[in-house]
Amino acid sequence: MTSTSATAASPLPHVHRFLTGFHRRQAARTVDFPGAFAVLDDAYPNSRGNNHVFVHGDVDPEALPGYAEEALAHLPYRFSYVLDETVAAACRAPMERAGYRHATTLLMAHTGPVPEHGGAREVGFEELRGPVAASWPRFAPKATPEHLRDLVERRVARLRGADVVRFFAVHTPEGEVAAWVDLYMDPAAGVAQIEDLVTVEAHLGRGYAGKALDTALREAADAGCPIRFLTARADDWPRHWYARKGFAPIGSTARFERV
Repeated sequence: MTSTSATAASPLPHVHRFLTGFHRRQAARTVDFPGAFAVLDDAYPNSRGNNHVFVHGDVDPEALPGYAEEALAHLPYRFSYVLDETVAAACRAPMERAGYRHATTLLMAHTGPVPEHGGAREVGFEELRGPVAASWPRFAPKATPEHLRDLVERRVARLRGADVVRFFAVHTPEGEVAAWVDLYMDPAAGVAQIEDLVTVEAHLGRGYAGKALDTALREAADAGCPIRFLTARADDWPRHWYARKGFAPIGSTARFERV
């Protein structure tokens, strides 16, 4: 796949390959379409991150609504990611005619110096389950208990998404989890994704997120990953915080949702 956003020196093609592999590997099952595939996981039916159509190549824009309908007919929502900006632009009109809303997610690569280790330590899912469950109502206040359950428990599926998946947490002096971050890596390809950086509401504004991010960046660099990236919504404030932390946009992906 060729992206108009990529140049010969751009990390974007490597990021695209990593994301394509992660979505496919994380899925419990997949359904292939021309230029796309559906990822499905019946264990987390309320999670759009685990049940969607992922467009990774040259797809027929007029066919995409049908792909989503076919793959997700058993669910109350339809959700699709389109990886390439040019393909996304072509898909927008057909998807909007089919009742979809469009949004943009930025792909941001770290271009600054690698920071010193932030002091976060690696933790397992069991240690994060409680803080993650307590934090999700803040981000999804209208979610049902079943939806919240899936948003928490789906972390287990992430463990199969990449060659190396690690969760890091920063703790308060009293030993409570104050912030956490995910790190997904393919050291052989030299690519690492930093994702799901969250601070517990009671500990906001104390620098815990920065420590978690610094830890992920240092761990990724030490693992031999010169390409370090994350995703950020184009219309939300974290993108500006990430820019101050040395991240710059290298491209974007499209999200199409119909409920």
